[in-house]
Amino acid sequence: MSQDLPEIQSPEQAQTPQKTALERPFNPKSITVVGAGLAGSECALQLADLGYDVTLIEMRAVKQTPAHKTHDCAELVCSNSFGSISDGSAPHQLKWEAEQLGSKILASAKVAAVPAGQALGVDRELFAQVVTEKVHAHPRIRLENRVVTSLDEIPRPAVIATGPLTDEALAESLKAHFGDEFCYFFDAIAPIIDTDSINTEIAWKQDRYDKGTPDYFNCGLNKDQYFKLIEEIKNARKIEPKHFETTKFFEGCMPIEVMVERGPHTLRFGPMKPVGLKAPNAEREPYAVVQLRQDNKEGTAYNMVGFQTRMSYGEQVRVFRMIPGLENAEFLKLGSIHRNLYINSPKRLNRDLSSQNDPWLFFAGQITGVEGYFESTCMGLLVAGFLHRKLQGHEFSPPPRASAMGSLLESITDPTRAKHFQPTNINFGLLPPLEEQVRDKSVKKQKQIDLARTAFLNWKSAQAGESLPVHVTVV
Repeated sequence: MSQDLPEIQSPEQAQTPQKTALERPFNPKSITVVGAGLAGSECALQLADLGYDVTLIEMRAVKQTPAHKTHDCAELVCSNSFGSISDGSAPHQLKWEAEQLGSKILASAKVAAVPAGQALGVDRELFAQVVTEKVHAHPRIRLENRVVTSLDEIPRPAVIATGPLTDEALAESLKAHFGDEFCYFFDAIAPIIDTDSINTEIAWKQDRYDKGTPDYFNCGLNKDQYFKLIEEIKNARKIEPKHFETTKFFEGCMPIEVMVERGPHTLRFGPMKPVGLKAPNAEREPYAVVQLRQDNKEGTAYNMVGFQTRMSYGEQVRVFRMIPGLENAEFLKLGSIHRNLYINSPKRLNRDLSSQNDPWLFFAGQITGVEGYFESTCMGLLVAGFLHRKLQGHEFSPPPRASAMGSLLESITDPTRAKHFQPTNINFGLLPPLEEQVRDKSVKKQKQIDLARTAFLNWKSAQAGESLPVHVTVV
């Protein structure tokens, strides 16, 4: 039995709204979901199917965001693609797992699918209409059009799925709930590189001044290489932010293009500072150094320290492969600058995506630190299951670490990531490495997928075989 579950002592008492420590109503049969985007719609539909009465709150019919155009559920504001459906890809594996759990968003996307090669593209208007119709048609979902400005307005249990464009007042309430480190409002993401693609004949492991923790890969540049790189960064095509994303850049996450505009030597005295670094057998320090920091516990992915950028994706690949040691770099994720609001989840959320300050306040979608339409959807799908299990008195049972969902969840809840936490999408760098060494990359990826599917099906089967307790008790 969950220790956090309020105990209902009698049927009469159960019908009377109970108060939490913060004097909020608690009803184990009724759940509030705030935000009718991808994650919120998925979560609400799943919980309603499980027999809960769901109040789904969406503000866009009353107060529009700068990005949205309608008040339909699950409106897509950027791309119309849900990512790869190519066998052997990490995004396809995530979709496969979601399909095993009966994802409503995935089913809707298939209804609205348009030709898009090896991607799941949709007619965005049709897609939103399909999801909206499902929400309106469900007898257990009540859709409320209003603005939630404070967490105190919401009864528990509740799920917050308001995304990166959360209303300012609610964002302030969340900040007060979590403390000063609740949100990162900066919009910087650095590229992430597949470790196997780093040329270790050139890049070397060392920490600055040899302090005994050689955790970084270092890529040294001579004077000519450095200034050629600076020139290419200056001339590369940039993706300009939309008007609603325009914001002052914070010094701690300045795009490299902005740093270069301050002068050609700025990077040498910033993220490319060579002081205290020297390649083995080298006589002197290089003119400049690009450092790569390990991005996951398994060491299968490294990020480019300080290289957040708004260069176009194609230009990033071309320019960054000019760096010695990265000639054949494979990018698991490319850099970007865009408006974002998200929780430092590894520090502020429990593994079931509930708040460490309130075990009946859950979070789902992009606000948890995942990136991408379907990654956001999957957090809504998982939270519905986590909340259901908790209300039924079961122990927390996350998807296995070997699976795509389990790895994605791990990436946003692992406390060791809190210091350098950034949003992430699904990629093979998140999955645990194989115990055996496999040189062929396609064989390696297929083995990871085979392990993921076996582990996921075993987990799903184990959950289905559990007997649920009949009585729920409360304090």
